[in-house]
Amino acid sequence: MKILLVGGAGYIGSAIAFHLLDQGHEPGVFDDFSSGSRQAVPAGVFLKEGDCGDETAVGQALDAFRPDAVIQLAAAVRVDESMTNPRKYYFNNTTKSLNLFQACAVHGVRDIVFSSTAAVYGEPARELIDETVPTLPVNPYGHSKLASEFMLKDIARVSGMRATILLYFNVAGADPKMRTGQRTLEATHLVKVASEVAAGLRPFLSIFGTDYPTRDGTCVRDYVHVMDLAHAHALALVKPGAAGETRIFNCGNGTGHSVREVVKAFEKVLRKPLPTRDMPRRAGDPPALACDSTKLKRALGWAPQHGSIETIVETALAWEQTLRHKMTG
Repeated sequence: MKILLVGGAGYIGSAIAFHLLDQGHEPGVFDDFSSGSRQAVPAGVFLKEGDCGDETAVGQALDAFRPDAVIQLAAAVRVDESMTNPRKYYFNNTTKSLNLFQACAVHGVRDIVFSSTAAVYGEPARELIDETVPTLPVNPYGHSKLASEFMLKDIARVSGMRATILLYFNVAGADPKMRTGQRTLEATHLVKVASEVAAGLRPFLSIFGTDYPTRDGTCVRDYVHVMDLAHAHALALVKPGAAGETRIFNCGNGTGHSVREVVKAFEKVLRKPLPTRDMPRRAGDPPALACDSTKLKRALGWAPQHGSIETIVETALAWEQTLRHKMTG
C-alpha cells in the first residue's frame, strides 16, 4: 500500500514511516520542515516539501505519489503555547487540515487516518477514558483537534473516504533499532525532557504542579510507545472501515503514571537520582488522563509490544545517546 505521511518528517511520522517499510508498505513524506527533520526521513522514500495549507503543493504531492492512503500528522502540539497563541493552533491544526481533507477527497484518496489527541476529552470525571466520554476540551489545542475531527467526519461522509481518527495519549520512547526518535528542539514532553536532563543537556527536570488531586500530587498520564502507536496506524489502514465511515479509537497503554513515577522509572534505569525542581502548575494541564483502548484492541487486533514505562524510558535514553553521537560524530 502507498501511504503519504503529511508531517512525516516529525517524531511520530518518521516512526510510522520506518514501521510501514518494515511491514512491506511504501510510505511517502510531505512536510514543510517547520518542526520535522530531513534526517528523520528514511532514505529512498518519496519526499515532497510543502505546507499542507497550500492547496497547490498538496495537489502536486498527491498527483506525483498517487497514494492509496494519507495519514495527517502535521500539527502544532504544545498545550501551553496554545493558551497564549490560539490563532496559531486554529490555523495550523484546523484550517490547514480542512484543506488537506478536501484535497484528499478531490484526488480520490481511499483511506485517511487523522492524528488527534486525548486533549479533546478535557478534564473528564474518571481517570480511565474510553470513547464514550464526552469531548470537552479545556485548551485551544484540544479544541483545534476536535474541530478537525468534525470536519473529517463530514467530508468522509460525502466523499466516501474511509476515515480513522486515533486519539493519542502521551507518546514517548524511540525506535528500538535506533533509526528514529524524538528530535524536537526545546521539547516540552516529559520523557524527552527527562532524557535530556539525564544526558546532561539540561540542569534539572521541572515538575509543573505538585498539588493536583492525584495519588502523589503530580499529573498522571498514559504513556504509549511511539512504535506501538505506529503499528496502530498501519492496522487502521489494512483493516479499514466502510466507505464514508469515520472510526474513532483511543490509543494508549491503559495505565496512568504520575510525573514522579516517571522520574522513578528514569532513576531505576539510570541507577542514580534525576535532578528535579518543583514548579507551579502550567495553564491548560488536566490532572489525569489515562486510556481505555479496548475498542482499538477489539476492532483492529492492536496490542502494545513496548508497553512498560521502563521500556519506554530505556529506548528514550538510548535514543538520546544515539542522537548526541550523530550530532557530534
